[in-house]
Amino acid sequence: MPIITVTLIEGYDKQARQRLCERLTDATCSVINAPAELVTVVVNEVPAENYMRGRVGRQPGPALADQAQLVQDYLTAMENRDLEKARGFLAPDFRMVFPGGVVFTEVEQLIEWAKGRYQSIAKTYEHFDQCVSADGVTVYCAGTLSGVWPDQTEFSGIRFIDRFTVADGLLVDQQVWNDIAEVHGV
Repeated sequence: MPIITVTLIEGYDKQARQRLCERLTDATCSVINAPAELVTVVVNEVPAENYMRGRVGRQPGPALADQAQLVQDYLTAMENRDLEKARGFLAPDFRMVFPGGVVFTEVEQLIEWAKGRYQSIAKTYEHFDQCVSADGVTVYCAGTLSGVWPDQTEFSGIRFIDRFTVADGLLVDQQVWNDIAEVHGV
């Protein structure tokens, strides 16, 4: 079965190395019909003083944050209505598309629009999926919504899927699909 060897300059933390090994395993399984438990990934680290490219010594580049965690942190900030924190996750040209093709470019627009739909809302996550491409990372999160309708009645178990594009550590866009209209007719 496949054996993948990676050489890195020393300096990446354990989590970054683990995520790299997991992604290499997943990429291999997506091309070669090999079960993940039979894909071996070996990381060799070399001291920076033992690494040179183009006659110049190099330092390791920064590890990127876990993109799924970035999305979850943004969604948590939105749920807590910490709009300042939420804006810190967004690229300058960020846009959100909600059911019915409703488009927002600012979190405050979403909050105002949602006032007539529900009093509060929370997400329970079932899973996060990440797809890597040359343009960035696409993160899907799926689960259920719960909260309170405008008439004070509670709801739960409404399915949702959010799709985010992440580039350069910022959220570029968000597309939202959910069954709120099927359940409540809004």
